Amino acid sequence: VQLQASGGGLVQAGGSLRLSCAASGFTFSVANMGWFRQAPGKERDLVAAINWNGGSTHVADFVKGRFTISRDNAKKTVYLQMNSLKSEDTALYYCAAKYGGLLLSDYRYWGQGTLVTVSS
Repeated sequence: VQLQASGGGLVQAGGSLRLSCAASGFTFSVANMGWFRQAPGKERDLVAAINWNGGSTHVADFVKGRFTISRDNAKKTVYLQMNSLKSEDTALYYCAAKYGGLLLSDYRYWGQGTLVTVSS
């Protein structure tokens, strides 16, 4: 199983980034997918999640209205569009996968993360 996150980088506050997570080694089209983040010295938080067919999504309150999760099952890729970035969005962003169950917890497969740094 591989989850390869990309698209992170340095951006000014107010800017945008789109993260991508390319999946392989498991049946992506039936897996629920999530984006998590972890800032230095803080716990890992769920940012957004999407079910297997994109029909159900969850976005954390702290990014609601700014971040959007989507997926392309043909490309085996999940995306996180991040707009109006703030310095507090600085973190290592991970994608994760699971089969079935609730979107909010118990992810089984994890990627290596991509770093997002927002300068104020």
